[in-house]
Amino acid sequence: MLPFSTAFLQKSVLRKSVIAWTLAVSVVASPVLYSSTSDAATAVVAQHEVSASEYSQFLQSKFKISVNNGVTRGQYIQDLATALQLTPEKSEAKFTDVPTSNKWYNAAAALSENDILSGTTVHPNQKLDARTAIYFAVKAAGLKELAYTYPPAKVKTALAKLSIQPSTLSTQAGQELAVAVDSGLLPKSLYSSVQAAHTASPSATFVETVLGQVLKFKGQYKHYLGYTSDDDIYAKLQDAYNTSRLIQAPELQELANKALEENLVTGYNVKDNRYEANFIDSLSLNYGHDDIKHAVQLIGLLRSEGISAKVQFEPKTSAFIYLKEWGEPKSTEDYHVSQIANGNYIANAKEYDLAFEFANTADKNKFQKVILAYAKKDSEDQKGLIYSSWWQPLYYSQTALKDYDVISNNKITQGNYYVQSFSLNDKSATVAAGFKALDPSVKVDRYQFWVDGPFFNYLNGDSK
Repeated sequence: MLPFSTAFLQKSVLRKSVIAWTLAVSVVASPVLYSSTSDAATAVVAQHEVSASEYSQFLQSKFKISVNNGVTRGQYIQDLATALQLTPEKSEAKFTDVPTSNKWYNAAAALSENDILSGTTVHPNQKLDARTAIYFAVKAAGLKELAYTYPPAKVKTALAKLSIQPSTLSTQAGQELAVAVDSGLLPKSLYSSVQAAHTASPSATFVETVLGQVLKFKGQYKHYLGYTSDDDIYAKLQDAYNTSRLIQAPELQELANKALEENLVTGYNVKDNRYEANFIDSLSLNYGHDDIKHAVQLIGLLRSEGISAKVQFEPKTSAFIYLKEWGEPKSTEDYHVSQIANGNYIANAKEYDLAFEFANTADKNKFQKVILAYAKKDSEDQKGLIYSSWWQPLYYSQTALKDYDVISNNKITQGNYYVQSFSLNDKSATVAAGFKALDPSVKVDRYQFWVDGPFFNYLNGDSK
């Protein structure tokens, strides 16, 4: 079986007149996975303040950054550069105490080029103090100009929250500490560390939290609408869906459409990486669908089963061959068709992925049991399912899960956009070679990941 299109996967078993392709379901009883759903819902507690341990896990997972107590200025500079993914673009930075051969030079030069480190001295071997960590963080977070608008009265008001007298600091230092307080860059949990003597060395927890806060301000931490337990998560989900549109990446789609016409693939998705959740792989998975009512009910289902997770809405466009015998298609704002040489059409349909990051691996493992019980269609007249449940629901993980199967992603990227088509592992090389034959300059990124059994069965030719 050739690579999939999420929408085509469902269309292949629907009536000819399908355009919106929502599957009809009715509701009755299904197996109970939680002994008391009211207890489960009560047990879901939203924790909205990012903890130091969560920042620590993120830094380790994404960048292999491990912070110890008593960190030096050089190590902090290196960690900032690594987390912000900064490298020097020029070799013009000159420091009196860090030659170009020094292990800290590249990080210091990168921060210097980005106006985070000023002057010609780095002092890499000095112990970092908490206030200096904040001075760096203010510039790294992009708050420097705001800080320097602060008049003395405003600085005094902010520093009062830290029990610090402005007269004990330089004007610039006072402004930078003040903006860190007012903006939330310096959370209340870290106030006591900054209140201490200027030479006090911060804990690893302090440094990890500051690094995480900087990433949040730069938009380089996790991206999510909220938590399954949030009262307003449904409204946010609806807004995200209603404002999403078909994703347009003309050059990528032109190539992928050629692959469709030549039956190299049966379909593909187009996505924009600026919507990606950036979750920790071991705690997260993605769930694909096309109907927003299904998404709302899915969130409610997870809440009722006591599953807590962050939620990100990732819009995508699904492209597939629409057969002429299905009838004359109609284009809408969210569904566009264009006819090809053989009389069939290439259809582009609005869909989405919901990215979930669970509170723990137990909840991630439990997700499949919930889906198979309440969101997996096994017969035409099946009852007890949430709205628009699919024959082959699609959800997948970047890390191994029991009872999941391994398949391949074949991905082509251009700027922020990418086209991807999933395939069986033994078909992946053929797909990549086919794309290269159509455009020798293209780079196909191939990697394996874990997918639910019903979707794996679809790739093996099982329509249901």
